[in-house]
Amino acid sequence: MKIVFFGTPSFAVPGLNKLLGQSDIEVIGVVTQPDKRRGRGNQLTPSPVKKIALDHNLTVWQPKRVKKDTATLSLLKDSCADAFVVVAYGQILSKEILEMPRLGCINVHGSILPQYRGAAPIQWCIYNGETQTGITTMLMNEGMDTGPMLMKAFTPISLMDNAHDIAAKLSHQGADLLIETLYKLDRSQITPSPQNDSSATYAPLIQKSDFEIHWHRRAIDIHNQIRGFYPNAVTSFRGQSLKVLATLPLESTDITPSENVGEVRGLLKNQGPVMQTGDGLLLLKEVQPAGKKAQSGGDFVNGLRVSIGEKLGG
Repeated sequence: MKIVFFGTPSFAVPGLNKLLGQSDIEVIGVVTQPDKRRGRGNQLTPSPVKKIALDHNLTVWQPKRVKKDTATLSLLKDSCADAFVVVAYGQILSKEILEMPRLGCINVHGSILPQYRGAAPIQWCIYNGETQTGITTMLMNEGMDTGPMLMKAFTPISLMDNAHDIAAKLSHQGADLLIETLYKLDRSQITPSPQNDSSATYAPLIQKSDFEIHWHRRAIDIHNQIRGFYPNAVTSFRGQSLKVLATLPLESTDITPSENVGEVRGLLKNQGPVMQTGDGLLLLKEVQPAGKKAQSGGDFVNGLRVSIGEKLGG
């Protein structure tokens, strides 16, 4: 089976590695996003998928807009691939591309469709407090994650899992499901199942404003925001930005609640400050002050001599 792999971030790497490990599958090319300038030196840096591709001497294509890049379109058509595999590529494929491979374009999506269609399914799933997610493989069409479904695999979400934890699990689960899907599809052992559009929910691109912590919300909702948008949820402390990386809602405690949301209501020894939210108390387990490395809540309290009654946020 000849495959062209479309993918960009680290989430896509296990899928590519799994394909490369199959003796009867040949990855004949990789399509990934153009190199981006990153880091203090502002140097052009290849995507994680491109790094793997180069390590295996694969042909790599990096069109700025794959739908309009005539050279790439010609190469894709001439590849005579049996399938195009798409894992977090980052660009929309045109009808022309979707119709090129014999088996079609197979997408590995990080949710149980039709729930959480869109660009950030893992993050919004955790933000909304879901206790289960998974992987859906599907045949792509011109819509946004609206194509017929092929196979599904489920994974639980615990109270302390963050987006990085779940992404790591799903990337490997998705790689395994991809291989099974390809073989069964090639052998006509799968009947594609249409999605129920009336049950669909969406996971749009995350905006910078989504990272801001609003302390008037419930403790559990803030906790889900912090782990869903890890490591970017942010508040302020003493006029400086403060990232909050890990928290724990406190169901029973001797600390007296207050009406002053965003106030430090208690200090748990070696654990961190306890914050008053709109409903419930929230322990800050890990934070990252501006210009510093991540640190435990206990170290944060000791290093800055945090006091009960101080406030976080505006």
